[in-house]
Amino acid sequence: MKPKYQVIIDDIKSHILSGTYSVGTQIPTELALQESYNVSRQTVRKAILELSNEGFLRSEKGSGTYVSNQYRIRSGGHTATRTIGVITTYISDYIFPSIIRGIESRLNEDNYSLLLASTNNDVAQEKKALEMMLSYGVEGLIVEPTKSNLYNPNIAYYLSFKEQDVPFTMINAFYEELEVPFFRLDDVQSSYLATRELISKGHTQIGIIAKMDDLQGKYRMKGYIKALGEAKLRFHPEQVLSFDTDSKPDLAQHLDTFLKDNRDMMTAIVCYNDEVGLEVVHACRRLEISIPDDMSIIGQDNSYIAKNASIKLTTLTHPQEQMGRDAAEWIIKKLQGKKDLPDNTCYEPVLIEGETVKEIEIE
Repeated sequence: MKPKYQVIIDDIKSHILSGTYSVGTQIPTELALQESYNVSRQTVRKAILELSNEGFLRSEKGSGTYVSNQYRIRSGGHTATRTIGVITTYISDYIFPSIIRGIESRLNEDNYSLLLASTNNDVAQEKKALEMMLSYGVEGLIVEPTKSNLYNPNIAYYLSFKEQDVPFTMINAFYEELEVPFFRLDDVQSSYLATRELISKGHTQIGIIAKMDDLQGKYRMKGYIKALGEAKLRFHPEQVLSFDTDSKPDLAQHLDTFLKDNRDMMTAIVCYNDEVGLEVVHACRRLEISIPDDMSIIGQDNSYIAKNASIKLTTLTHPQEQMGRDAAEWIIKKLQGKKDLPDNTCYEPVLIEGETVKEIEIE
């Protein structure tokens, strides 16, 4: 449990970094803070002293305590720290090492350092990461949004970066409520091509597993529906299994139920990504459903999972390292004052054939 003075410090810092308390404005009085946090005057003074030492506050005798921007100057602020912040949902899992490698290799070419943080797709952790980046005074920021298909309570922090003229861009997705440059795969096209491939192999009963708290999941669902519509195939809600970050640990159990309920009808599944595709492979083996004879599976993202699993997944490409390099290139050019940089970059996916799709006979 945090000490009471640290709770006050963290709250006031959050107000300053998010722009709720702007530079030069007076913070609540010591008495007001005592009442608000139900603490002693000594606890309040300890918090204010610490924040003053860090450069977030300044006290004027007989007047009050005001928000300061000294923390920016002390941390480097706009005095060329040559550090670019990178916030991703994960660091060591799945395709993220490749993305980060692309970012780092490009930053190294211009002697920029990388300050890395991850959110585990949790908005509270994203808030901490954004506060760290603002406190440190990064010159630019590359972010993979957290739960990008849901309202994000941290928008104020991104607006603070804009107010401070710190350029930032987003990768893999973006927040629709923000005007922000981004680099991402064309997720609609990826799922569309996956579904169309299955249709071309004679499948008419095609399910989908979609992660719906991320924008990628929303768009991949859209591509699936688009392909069904073009082929004049009926959309079956019962052949859709959705999950989110919080329910992901239970996905294996839900997959077993999903496959049992649909095993006599569904002949193919479009998966949210290769990680989910491998989970489907495991579930099919548990239920003695043969792949691809009884069930065809397509993943997405062309990850190491697709290549190294015991059965090679059919999948679609993802730019990974190239996207990382391109995002870093955009930040560097922005810092160099280049104009007319792209507002968005979409990469076209390409199908990679594996061992998990089979053509079926059309009766």
